[in-house]
Amino acid sequence: MADTGVSTESLGAGLKDIYRGKKLRVAIIGCGGICATQMQSLRQLPQVEVVAGADIHQWRLDALRESFGVTELFTDYRRMLAKVKPDAVTVCTPNGVHAPATIASLNAGAHVITEKPMAMTPQECQRMIDAARKNKRKLAVGFQYRFHPSTQMLRRARDEGQFGKVMFVKCQALRRRGIPNWGVFGQKKLQGGGPMIDIGVHVLEMAHYLMGSPKPVAASGRTWTYMGDKPSDVVSQWPGWDHKTYTVEDLAVGHIRFADGAVLQIESSFAAHIEKDVWNFTLVGDQGGCTWDPATIFTDRAGTMINATPAYLPRGDFQTLFDLKLEHFVDAVLYDKPLEAPGEAGLAIQKIIDGIYRSSSAGREVLIK
Repeated sequence: MADTGVSTESLGAGLKDIYRGKKLRVAIIGCGGICATQMQSLRQLPQVEVVAGADIHQWRLDALRESFGVTELFTDYRRMLAKVKPDAVTVCTPNGVHAPATIASLNAGAHVITEKPMAMTPQECQRMIDAARKNKRKLAVGFQYRFHPSTQMLRRARDEGQFGKVMFVKCQALRRRGIPNWGVFGQKKLQGGGPMIDIGVHVLEMAHYLMGSPKPVAASGRTWTYMGDKPSDVVSQWPGWDHKTYTVEDLAVGHIRFADGAVLQIESSFAAHIEKDVWNFTLVGDQGGCTWDPATIFTDRAGTMINATPAYLPRGDFQTLFDLKLEHFVDAVLYDKPLEAPGEAGLAIQKIIDGIYRSSSAGREVLIK
């Protein structure tokens, strides 16, 4: 990490504490759509310099240069790591490349944040964690919804004991007709699965985080494919997906048991005959409960059933969440602070998702070891 020579006296008071003259040299592996979202966040941080990008497609590298001025560009991320030697790497590739790119970056001496899900399997996640420990580097998972104002509010309520013992959680990440028509989201060999691993992971991880991250012990699940692998003339938000290469599920449901006795149910779909899209979870404890959207706490006060809603919460739009998660990662690396979503959190969620998929294949409940 280079000293920039910039006096912190010239910065706003709010930046003095986080800047301190240091600058983090960051490289990006995978320069597709989510890379642009990350770049919008990274270029706002004065303590960051994006020094290089790597992607197998030259046109994406050209776009990174033209849009953001990054000039050190590579079609082989290993060559980039060897030549540029970045302080930190953000991995924005399809899921199947998360583990090899992360492990190579950690072995090259870089700290890493990888987009969700952490990897394809729990075994890959464990190898990533092992590489981080061996190289004494930080490994973060891009779970931006942990930073959402509603999630943070409900987590504070849980920490205060407002829910008591958590007994049951229901998660829903449902699209009526939202099969991605870009990228490789329909290809199991590159993504590991469909809506459960792509969008279900978000609601699942913030609910698990709110629960206090209990240990999962068993999973029961079922997946179905009935629309995505067929041509369709139905008007939808993203028409024209490649049904010929579609090998993931349209709908997945799961039932998870935890070591503390709690139960979690999750439903996730790219395509389902439902009224409307749903992105939410509900938690039930023995002293209170809540929903995420709208952020509401349900409890009893003064002999009365009470629904409590916040008078104000900060913005929680998509770009703002990326701003928060990347600033947190940079701050953790520069000043050796704890990570909000370390690799161990990603492994726990991957074990749950893997258990649901394994259970569906086996046709029975499976243990999560």
